[in-house]
Order: sequence, then structure tokens, then C-alpha cells
Amino acid sequence: MAPSFTFEAPSDEEPELSESKDEDNEEAEEEEEGDEAEDKPSKPKPKSQSPWDFTSYSESVAEEHARRGTTSVDFKISKILQQSSAPAQQEETSDSESDKQVDYRSEDEDEENSNARDNKSFFAPAEGASFHANSFMELNLSRPLLRSCETLGYTKPTPIQAACIPLALTGRDICGSAITGSGKTAAFALPTLERLLFRPKRVSAIRVLILTPARELAVQVHSMIEKLAQYTDIRCCLIVGGLSLKAQETALRLMPDIVVATPGRMIDHLRNTMSVDLDDLAVLILDEADRLLELGFSAEIHELVRLCPKRRQTMLFSATMTEEVDELVKLSLTRPLRLSADPSAKRPSTLTEEVVRIRRMREVNQEAVLLSLCTKTFTSRVIIFSGTKQAAHRLKILFQLAGLQAAELHGDLTQVQRLDALERFRKQEVDFLIATDVAARGLDIIGVQTVINYACPRDITSYVHRVGRTARAGREGYAVTFVTDNDRSLLKAIAKRVGSKLKSRIVAEQSITKWSQKIEEMEEKVTEVIEEERAERALRKAEMEATKAENMIAHKDEIYARPKRTWFMTEKEKKLVAEEAKASVEKEKGSANAIISAQQAEDLKMKEKRKREREKNLPRKKRRKLEAAREMLEDQSEINEPDGSGKNKKEKEGISLVDLAYRRAKAVKAVKKAVDSGKIVKKSNKSSKQYKQRTQSRTEEMRELFENDMSERRQKSSSNAGRKKPKSSFKSKSRYET
Repeated sequence: MAPSFTFEAPSDEEPELSESKDEDNEEAEEEEEGDEAEDKPSKPKPKSQSPWDFTSYSESVAEEHARRGTTSVDFKISKILQQSSAPAQQEETSDSESDKQVDYRSEDEDEENSNARDNKSFFAPAEGASFHANSFMELNLSRPLLRSCETLGYTKPTPIQAACIPLALTGRDICGSAITGSGKTAAFALPTLERLLFRPKRVSAIRVLILTPARELAVQVHSMIEKLAQYTDIRCCLIVGGLSLKAQETALRLMPDIVVATPGRMIDHLRNTMSVDLDDLAVLILDEADRLLELGFSAEIHELVRLCPKRRQTMLFSATMTEEVDELVKLSLTRPLRLSADPSAKRPSTLTEEVVRIRRMREVNQEAVLLSLCTKTFTSRVIIFSGTKQAAHRLKILFQLAGLQAAELHGDLTQVQRLDALERFRKQEVDFLIATDVAARGLDIIGVQTVINYACPRDITSYVHRVGRTARAGREGYAVTFVTDNDRSLLKAIAKRVGSKLKSRIVAEQSITKWSQKIEEMEEKVTEVIEEERAERALRKAEMEATKAENMIAHKDEIYARPKRTWFMTEKEKKLVAEEAKASVEKEKGSANAIISAQQAEDLKMKEKRKREREKNLPRKKRRKLEAAREMLEDQSEINEPDGSGKNKKEKEGISLVDLAYRRAKAVKAVKKAVDSGKIVKKSNKSSKQYKQRTQSRTEEMRELFENDMSERRQKSSSNAGRKKPKSSFKSKSRYET
């Protein structure tokens, strides 16, 4: 008899049985076991495997620090705490005032009309797709894959898996979207592995390429595929930045069946590693496709698509798949199927979403508000999203000085440190994971209870992915977002998405004051840690330069004999792309339909008022000049005002004299033509006659002068015909001689 597995709700990672059972279910199972114990001996239930493993890909953090001659941040902080006379200890909060949770009430509501384009012509109809299946056996999977699903604890397919697997097995192009935590990784991994079971095994080739935007997500997908393919002979390879380049080159030359990669490192290997190509690629998969099609990855993705064969299967998956098909067309999709599982439930029903309003006068106390929440309300299994790497590092130091166990995850760390932070948080060695948006997409860490958006996300899509790290697979979770006065537009979008279920949390004033004082006391220690890190970084850089110089001297011939590496995009070009993306985001924020806060509107009004007062105090002559200049600008803006036909740059800058003369001549010609045709009866007035007479007399006068001048010139030329001109004479002087 097959062993029984419990599956609460769809997820890529199954919780342990002790965590997923309710008390009532445990009591009922104990009674059943007691009744069956008399008939047959009890068998131990097999424990399901966890598909995630972040520590088997690189060396440990301790080995890396020993090799590099550096020390960890935790070591520096503990040393400073030991040296200080009064070490910081976490005190038990005994505040009389506690946090309050009230229903959110929006200050002003506005309706936004979204006009979605009709893209039915691009997508093929998915009428035959079924989002329901009782077991994986109904999906026509082979026995090795069914055995892997049982080992991982998967018994019933999720809606996206039930719809995607049968259609993907037929080779159709798919654009799949489902809520976070719905098992999208297994949805594209299982049909891909099923197709690879029937590959021509005599010919080794890279047949499947899976691209992800983040290294940690690539590690997670690779781990998932390794566990699903553990009873097959399919080989998978991980290609991401930060890990050993030589080891990856060796793995690619062995031609694995599946390659899980980030776009930049994959292009690097295709350009610089011998005997590596994508000529035999059969399946291209883009995980978190909407992020990969954004500006930061767009050029690299299009380059990889160009290197792939045209006859291939392409699958795109994301929790927030874009509705725009312009970028999808460039990926050479052939009538893709649009599969949207749970379209009406974009938000998990077990997720409680809250906002903490940070007023303008209290923005300096934002760290105190966070520490107050993390010590009183949300004390474990918390992911905190910060806006920048520097802010994440500072929060990590503050948490450690306050006695809270925290790990950090951002781009300034090495890949070994990033994977170690994830593993420590997964094993509950630390209670808080302070991360940037590198951890916002795809990471499925079991048991995350709370997500705190310390820095408000830039748009609703980022918000959806951040809060999707909790309340996964039917479990409960909290999402708390710090909202300042500058984030009113996003707050309205969140309120519109959540509806009446959005809560507002009021943090106790007494606790904020207490933590503000503690942070002021810890500032010297924070500065000391940062200075020590800066000195260690400078020393490490000097050692690297010295080592590089020694290697260049000792192995000069060997180094110059190597083929020169080429780059698809240099560091300078990457910075330019990043700046362009940042500028486009700021342009969208500063557009005319952007919503500004009341404080910003008041500041603009006061600025204009002060400007007018300064003008009043100017001398009368300068004031009149300013008024005249302002009137000229207003007239110019009226001329250059767009009328829907599209004005060019020259008209916006102003009209040149040539253009003005051309327009006047054209207008005179049009008037004359209308007068000749009889459409306009021109009125003759006295002034026009005088102007005509004056113009005519002037013309006659100029004609007479010209005739006299020409006659004098002829006479002089005839008289001086036989005489030779002196060399010093100037030709043009003859007309002025008397």
C-alpha cells in the first residue's frame, strides 16, 4: 500500500508534518492509530524531503573569510559590545501602551479607469485547459517523476500545474501566471523532465535553458529540478555569477541536459567558453518573465533569444505577468496559450495586510518604529525589505547591537554570504532577514510569518512579489508596509487591491521614544563598525592589487597567451542602462498625472509666493523687464501649445527668422490668391495707397540711380581702354571716382 502524505495547499516546498497539522487532526489521527494498533504493527511515516538546499553549491562563509583574511560583521559587533563598558542587552518591554490595529480609512478616494487592450489575436484560445486534477497520475507522468513527487510530499497538483503540464507536454508555447506560492516551478519542471526522458541519449547537448533574474532564485530552481530528477539520468547545471567560473566551464563542456542560469553569466559563457552553444536547444523557460523583460535584462534576453533555435518551445511564468504583448512578440512565441490560474484570487485569503503611516515629522524615527515592531509584535520569521544596500547593512548592525539575531541579503555581499544568509534564516538560526529586492521574487522559504516593507516598494507589482514571501500554500501571514506622505499613490493602489481588509497599525508612542534614544546611543558603535569595515575593505583591495601584480610578473607569458575575453555589455554600459531605467522611473513619477502629497503642494505654493514677494521688492525698471519677459514666454507657450498633431522640437524651442519670413510670404501669397479668385474683397484705404505710392517712387528712384551709374561706368571704360591700370589700383574704387 502506498504511504499516505498530507498536502495542505499548493506549494513548491512541503512543511514538516508537525508544523502542518492542526490540534484536532492530531487527536483524530492518534485515535485512529490506537484502533489500528491492535490489528497490525505501526509503521513509521516517511518524512518528506525539502526541495531547497542553499549550502551545497559553494564553500562555507568561515572558509571564505579565512581565505580572504577578513572577519564577519557579527564578529566585529560582538567585539565592540565586549569592549564597551555597558553592553547592549535586549530589555523586556513593559510598556503600558501597546500597538493598535484599526481599520484603514482612506483620506481621499479616486477612481482609476484602466483600459486593457484586446490581445486575443496574439494568444491562442485555451478552452480545453483544465485547472483541476486529483493526482499526478492523471497528468500522464512517468514513474520516476511520480516517485519524486511522492518523496517530496506532492500528491495533488495545484491549478497551474494541472493546466500547464498536459499542454506543455504537447510542445505548446505557454504564458502562465498564478499567485505566489502556487507551485509554478514544478509546473514547468515536470513536463520538461518528462520530455527529456525520451531524448536521444547518444547525443549530448544542452536541450533546456531556464533563465531567472536573481542568483538565489536560480539556485532554488536548480535544487528543485535536482530533487525532481533524482530517480532519472537527467543532468542539470547551475550557471550564475559569484560562483567558480572554471567549475561552470567544466560543467558546460560536459553538455548537461538542463541549464539554470542568470542571463549575464550565460552570455559570458556563450561568448568566451569553447564548445558551448545552444544549437540543439528544445525548450526555453523564463521564470519571473515580467522582470526579465524589463529594461535591466531586456537586451540580454533578446541576445539569448537570438542565439536560440527558432523551432523551440518557449514558456513564460510569473505571478504578475504583463498584459502587454509587444515584448512577448520579440521572443518569437508561436500562438502561445495564456494560462491564468486563480485569476480572481490575486491575493491569498490568509494574508493580513497592514500599513503604518509615517508622517513627515516622524520620518527620522522610522528605524525606531521598526525596532519597536520587531521587539513587541513581530519577533520571529520576519523578512524586512529595505530600499538600498546601505540601509540594509545599517539595519543589520542596529539589530545586532540591540540583541536581535538578523542576517542581511543584498548585492554588496559575496555569493557565499548571500546563500549562507538564506540557509541560516531557513534553519531559524536568525529571526530576521534584512534584504533588498533580490529576495523579493520567487524565493519559497517555508514558515515566513511576516513581511515588513521598511522602504515602500516603487510600484504595485513589486509590492505583490514582496508580500508573496509570506502566506504561501494556505498558511497565515502578515504584510506590514511603512507608508510616508510621498507614497500616497501606492497606498491608494494597495487600498484598491485589498479593499476593506486593509488594516492600519498604530505603534505606541512610548516605545518609539525609547528606541529613538537607544539608537542615538548606538550611533557611535555603528560608526565604529562601518569604519572598521571600510579599513578592512581598503586593505583587502590593496592585497588583491599586489597579488595581481605578482601574478602578472610571474605568469606573464601564460596570461597573454590566453584568448581575450569579450563582453556583451561592459560595466560602463550597465551603469548607463541602470541610469536610464532610473530616469524612466523618475519620469513616470514626475508625470502630469502623478499624485503629490499635500505637504509638497503646500511647499510649491509657498515657493511661488516667496518668488512674487522678491519681485515686488525689485526696482521698477527690473520688475518691468521681468514682466515683459514673462509675457513673452506666455505668448511663446501659446504658439507652441500642442494641438494633437505632434509638434516638433524646433517649434517648442521657438520660431527662427527664416521660418517667420517663410510663413509671412506664404500668408501674403494665400491672400493674393484668394483676392484674385474673388473669395476676398480687399478694402482699399488711404494708408495703403500712400504706402504704394511711396514704394513706387522709391523703386523709380533706385532704377534711375542704377542707370546713371551704369552709363558713367561705360564712359570711363571706353576712355581708359588703351591706358594700363597701375598695380596699386583697386577695382571697386572706380565707381566712387568723380
